[in-house]
Amino acid sequence: MMIVEQRIYTFHPGQLQEFLALYEREGRPVQLEYLDRLLGYYIAETGMLNRIVALWGYTSMDERERQRTALFADPRWIDYLAKVRPLMVTQESVLLRAAPFFTDQLATLLAANKETPT
Repeated sequence: MMIVEQRIYTFHPGQLQEFLALYEREGRPVQLEYLDRLLGYYIAETGMLNRIVALWGYTSMDERERQRTALFADPRWIDYLAKVRPLMVTQESVLLRAAPFFTDQLATLLAANKETPT
């Protein structure tokens, strides 16, 4: 089963740019060492503002669990979280399973979107 995790982060007004700078400099390089299928990272322009939406792909729930466990065992990630959590108002995670007719296309996207840190 292939899944996409949609993570939505809402920030205190005026804190989004600080988060983006910290994420690019400190969070993203560490995160991509463990979570290698970033499908998208977006800034909300309409609706509820001060939001980031990230989409991560996994080939299974077991893969997700292994990768996230390894990420949270890295002290660099824990240090980064201590800096960004005060900037946040809410966090939301939704696990999405591909519809039967989209499974093959998602598998292709997941294979094509394996990232390496920059």
